[in-house]
Amino acid sequence: MAEIKIPFNKPGMTGREQTYMADALQRGHLSGDGYYTKLCNRRLETELGVSKVMLTTSCTHALEMSALLLDIQPGDEVIVPSFTFVSSINAFVLRGAKPIFADIRPDTLNLDENQLESLITEKTRAIVPVHYAGVGCDMDTIGQIAARHNLAVVEDDAQGLFARYKGKPLGSFGQMATVSFHETKNFICGEGGALLINDPAFFERAEIIREKGTNRGRFFRGQVDKYTWVDVGSSYLPAEVLAAFLYAQLEAREEITAKRKRVFEFYQENLAGWAAANGVRLPVVPEDCEQPYHMFYLLFPSLEERQSFIGHMRSKGIQTSFHYLPLHLSDMGRRWGYREGDCPVTEKLSDCLVRLPFFNELTQDQLEEVAETVQAFSVGLAPRV
Repeated sequence: MAEIKIPFNKPGMTGREQTYMADALQRGHLSGDGYYTKLCNRRLETELGVSKVMLTTSCTHALEMSALLLDIQPGDEVIVPSFTFVSSINAFVLRGAKPIFADIRPDTLNLDENQLESLITEKTRAIVPVHYAGVGCDMDTIGQIAARHNLAVVEDDAQGLFARYKGKPLGSFGQMATVSFHETKNFICGEGGALLINDPAFFERAEIIREKGTNRGRFFRGQVDKYTWVDVGSSYLPAEVLAAFLYAQLEAREEITAKRKRVFEFYQENLAGWAAANGVRLPVVPEDCEQPYHMFYLLFPSLEERQSFIGHMRSKGIQTSFHYLPLHLSDMGRRWGYREGDCPVTEKLSDCLVRLPFFNELTQDQLEEVAETVQAFSVGLAPRV
């Protein structure tokens, strides 16, 4: 196997992370909710137009908090696309919910809003639209359906921080939303996330849940003379040094986005002709969506050609990656009775998708090498995607 010359991902830094982390150490507050945590929360609230933001230890934990806030109970149903990371539904399954897997649209790979209403039953409690690659779902239709059936909407915006749908930031549509700061995302702190809350009814309880089920926050604000256990909860606060790292990333929002836009547009411009000639599809970004340039993927005509392509790139020292396997066909999904054919678009496109190297510091030489290596691969005469 050839040595990897161009990795799939490489965490990017701005140069200010160590300065802010050192400052956090000097301030002497190393647990959560310190100076930098509050800076991050306020910055995200301002830039996203969200009523309340709470940094968490991961996007997974933010999703778990949303399930607790919605008081999900055994037997409740939660609708989620099958084409997503397991955390999108696991947070609700942990509370006893049954996953209701929806198929995806063939263009954006987002939840297919046209089949959403047919999946709703009297047991449905929430819809979890996942903004794949940071390209917004049809939040108008999803919101209208949710309102008609009195359902909560929790946006899984792990990949779409600062992206927009019809001019409005993702994460500002549902009652709640979650984002990720994992090292594979656009803005990182190694491991981390945030819960975005748009419904004021959840503010106070969210603070309690994040503080292990105690009213510690009210105590520090002088609203009670001692704090105690008042609700269920867990430890969802990230360490202050991680918040300091993250703040350096958020400060560099425009610089990071410009770097990623350059990578996306290079691939798009240089691979369009090759893709058309080989029956390979490039990412689709609807006109009403402003994307964050999170990834660049190719959709091949078949699994066999996708795998052959991955092998071809690896032989030249370039690391590529497929993405989600259909959750409804996983071991857990089959326990719920799901079978082949239940989400046909998901099953097809999951087999055909491969992601190209995508990170902030990809050099021009590296981009050109990736493009030339892609163009050297010929798909053949297989049926078109």
